[in-house]
Amino acid sequence: MSRKPSFANLRDRTSPGAVTAQATTDGQAPAVNIPNGQTIGGQGATTGPASRQGRKQIAGFFSPEMSFAMHTLARRQGRSLQALMAEAFNDVLRKHGESPIGD
Repeated sequence: MSRKPSFANLRDRTSPGAVTAQATTDGQAPAVNIPNGQTIGGQGATTGPASRQGRKQIAGFFSPEMSFAMHTLARRQGRSLQALMAEAFNDVLRKHGESPIGD
């Protein structure tokens, strides 16, 4: 899933020639090395900051009203939207007799 574009993301990039693709023979999409040592694409690729390592993204599409309500609640409680979502997912797990996972 792509992030919103930001000019701040451009500051630590080098010229387009510095990005190289690695060929694969197993039919996987080629991995792309970026000068800062991260890899995009390919199997087992790492992207993003260290705080995202070992984590899996869960995404969904909701109405604008739901999005606004969740962001407003997070702001009022001084918490992140991710923390509220983790709480909601744990509540659903408990409701269905499963053990909560945590954050």
